[in-house]
Amino acid sequence: QVQLVESGGGLVQAGGSLRLSCAASGRTFNFYRMGWFRQAPGKEREFVSAIRWGGTSTYYADSVKGRFTISRDNANNTVYLQMNTLKPEDTAVYYCAVAQYLRGSYYYTSSYEYWGQGTQVTVSS
Repeated sequence: QVQLVESGGGLVQAGGSLRLSCAASGRTFNFYRMGWFRQAPGKEREFVSAIRWGGTSTYYADSVKGRFTISRDNANNTVYLQMNTLKPEDTAVYYCAVAQYLRGSYYYTSSYEYWGQGTQVTVSS
């Protein structure tokens, strides 16, 4: 089992920044990929960004490319999401997720086995 705990969410004005963290515990060896998704009220959970646990591959949704940066700290089993130039449409609950094996595209929620409880990000206009 893997436990994921997100932190760093909050209320920020448009144009501001936040840094989300996701700390993993439990069976943390041999992750394949970690990702961030978000879900706004009344909408489906959508892909935001993902990073391979080994190597340098990173992936971003078009809506956040150039504004968000994903990074990881393997030694501390933590993944980060630096969010800059935030917009009201970025308001959502942000979830981190772990894929222990390659089982599909980074883009799909079904490709990840474990999920955190989420952290709320609210961007005011």
